[in-house]
Amino acid sequence: MELKNTEKLEHSVVALTIEITKAEFEAAKDKAFKKSGKNITVPGFRKGKAPRKMIEKLYGEGVFFEEAFNILYPQAMDMAVEKSGIKMVGRADVDLGEPAEEGGLTIIAKVPVEPEVELGEYKGIEAEKETVKVLQADVKAELNRMAQRFARTETVERKAKKNDTVDIDFEGFVDGVAFEGGKAEHHELTLGSGAFIPGFEDQLIGCKAGDEKDVVVTFPKEYHAEELAGKEATFKCKVHKVEETILPTLDDEFAKDVSDTCETLDDLKKEITDRLKNERQEAADAAFEEKLLDVVIAGMKADIPEAMIDSQVDTIVQDFGYRLQMQGMGLEQYLKMTNTEMGAFRAMFKDQAERQVKTRLALQKVADQENITVSEQEIADEYAKMAEQYKMTLRRSRPSLQSPLCPATCASPTLLSSSRRTPRSRRLPRRRLRRPRRLRRPLSKHLSI
Repeated sequence: MELKNTEKLEHSVVALTIEITKAEFEAAKDKAFKKSGKNITVPGFRKGKAPRKMIEKLYGEGVFFEEAFNILYPQAMDMAVEKSGIKMVGRADVDLGEPAEEGGLTIIAKVPVEPEVELGEYKGIEAEKETVKVLQADVKAELNRMAQRFARTETVERKAKKNDTVDIDFEGFVDGVAFEGGKAEHHELTLGSGAFIPGFEDQLIGCKAGDEKDVVVTFPKEYHAEELAGKEATFKCKVHKVEETILPTLDDEFAKDVSDTCETLDDLKKEITDRLKNERQEAADAAFEEKLLDVVIAGMKADIPEAMIDSQVDTIVQDFGYRLQMQGMGLEQYLKMTNTEMGAFRAMFKDQAERQVKTRLALQKVADQENITVSEQEIADEYAKMAEQYKMTLRRSRPSLQSPLCPATCASPTLLSSSRRTPRSRRLPRRRLRRPRRLRRPLSKHLSI
């Protein structure tokens, strides 16, 4: 096999013309026959025992074409990508051309590649940077949040007040008919939390254990369940229990309980101040860097192929799915619960993906022009830092690191493996080319905001 031609097309696409000799294609057909022929029945022969020529005579000479193509394609693409020196960023569109010799094969693969990048001015650019401040009110608010986390509850016999937690059963009705997802038992609800639709929690204030109450509310017009949006509903509720939240006293003992390093409340306040300052400084630095990147990206010229954006969307969606799994939910379940189609879900991330791709291309170009490199030791140190931060083993954390300054050995796994991706299925003249096989909310949802 041989790479006969490399042609640059529009929109960062390169056409690779690959010639397969008759001998090479015949050898691939033999392999296809040995693999698939045993499953083919020919009259007069035991199953799998008919010779190749007899099978081709009965079923047509192209009977092993697709299987042979699937065998040759990975090797042919690897060879072509290596010899052409392109950086493949997505699947190839594949057609068949006229073969150079009868019985041979010509593959024309149109491959999306990493675009050529031209930067505007990136030296001496300016952006406004936020000045970080931590006020006493900020520290007080954080202390109150910590107190809430360390609060205890106590069952009370009095009427429920705001901030109490009630244990309730309820069932919802619209026009006297119960609706799906509108029922729950022993649901714990903190009054005033805003967890349920407006008006629901307020009507339970004043109830005590054993009380029954009809709560009448109107679903918001923009409610996610269209069959309930804007409609009045009655929820028949029964209160089983009222619990009062008892906050700890903010004193030196509290400081010792919530911190391993603080002995007094003043120590805790200082610790909170330092932490908030560090967090806000990191956020301010990140925002400043984004503003600078905005300027660099705005001045950058690059014809980015759509496949590159799609690949980054794949990465974002995959990461979203992993984080859902850590919470015990699958992506398919999430989409069903939110009544979202996968296409619409992916579209939500397109702008983010485009921004990430542009950022990587811009930073890589800056690194190239300024001869900025990253040593293997610096990479190893970063891996170790990530492993420690996320409590992962070093071997597991390594593929997660993606930096525009890394050498090819630590590039995105998606990009490294892209040369082995399958071509899109295409209808070819007189043959149908398949993708090569080796390449190839219970009640809460109707009450929560």
